[in-house]
Amino acid sequence: MPKITPNLWFDTQGKEAAEFYCSVFPNSRIKEVTHYNEAGPRPAGTVLTVVFELDGQEYLAINGGPEFTFSEAISLMITCADQDEIDYYWAKLSEGGEEGPCGWLKDRYGLSWQVAPDGMAELLNDPDQDRAARAMKAMFGMKKIDIAALRAAADAG
Repeated sequence: MPKITPNLWFDTQGKEAAEFYCSVFPNSRIKEVTHYNEAGPRPAGTVLTVVFELDGQEYLAINGGPEFTFSEAISLMITCADQDEIDYYWAKLSEGGEEGPCGWLKDRYGLSWQVAPDGMAELLNDPDQDRAARAMKAMFGMKKIDIAALRAAADAG
């Protein structure tokens, strides 16, 4: 089976973004950097691509120019074991970016992330439809997900 590597398009900040992401996630590293050469279209020596790995998942950052920017149409999901992990990733990734609703944020480079607890789908799909509705209503009122508040809302019936 072929390997699938998400390719993230940046204007000029691909290496800076890759270094930032590697500093946030454990077991991460820059694997390879390529540069534009005399063929252009950017000055020779300018970073073209950066292959990096975030905890075993490979990504490629390309400095392709300002023609394309990120949108919420694609995001990276982080499934967190507990509130401490949610708090950590939310703080690191939202710094210099912007917080969105329901556990979504945009980082300083405009890339969207979802920071959610493990087991969230089970709570929102609870067989007790009233419990699931209370949890979902609580989630819609949150920016960063608060697991205790989500569970308290679900159990409030």
